[in-house]
Amino acid sequence: MTDPAPARLVVLISGSGSNLQALLEATANPAYGATVVAVGADRDGIAGLDHAAAAGIPTFVDSVKAYPTRDDWDAALTGHVAAYHPDLVISAGFLKLVGKQFLDAFGDRYINTHNALLPAFPGIHGPRDALAYGVKVAGATLFFVDAGVDTGPIIAQTVVPVLDDDTEGTLTERIKVAERAQLVEFVGRLVREGWTIEDRKVRIP
Repeated sequence: MTDPAPARLVVLISGSGSNLQALLEATANPAYGATVVAVGADRDGIAGLDHAAAAGIPTFVDSVKAYPTRDDWDAALTGHVAAYHPDLVISAGFLKLVGKQFLDAFGDRYINTHNALLPAFPGIHGPRDALAYGVKVAGATLFFVDAGVDTGPIIAQTVVPVLDDDTEGTLTERIKVAERAQLVEFVGRLVREGWTIEDRKVRIP
């Protein structure tokens, strides 16, 4: 009996690609069960694209400003991702909200990670907002993306204690470490074990 083909991952990035690099290191082990087949970005000249190129992975760039409308951009992004026939699409620091066409195509296979314990502190300043509120624990949330902002069904969460002397910077960096580990663990579990989504509850067998 032959092993099943590894799951196909398309990773979307906007910056340094630290989460991408963690996934590339994980997928180098055949037992992980997945391979990164393409990396997409919303801008040129970022380190994450260099990581992908160094690993011999195809890349593409869809800048919003390169298209007449946001819908045109969404259609182009959807087409470029679909061309690689992904089993999962992973937002690894991708800073653009996708539109209806993309979600219609990949909504039950598009995952994102957020640096707060949702539904608390959505948006782009999760650690800052958590500190300002005075919480004692922060963390990261992995979820399936829907049409809202950080509102999709939650796959997993990891908790990071808030220290008395934390700044936004120190808390953010500690969350990133936990966030990367959670992303790698649960992408692997999703592709190896499968999942169901029912009444907002994500279950991995």
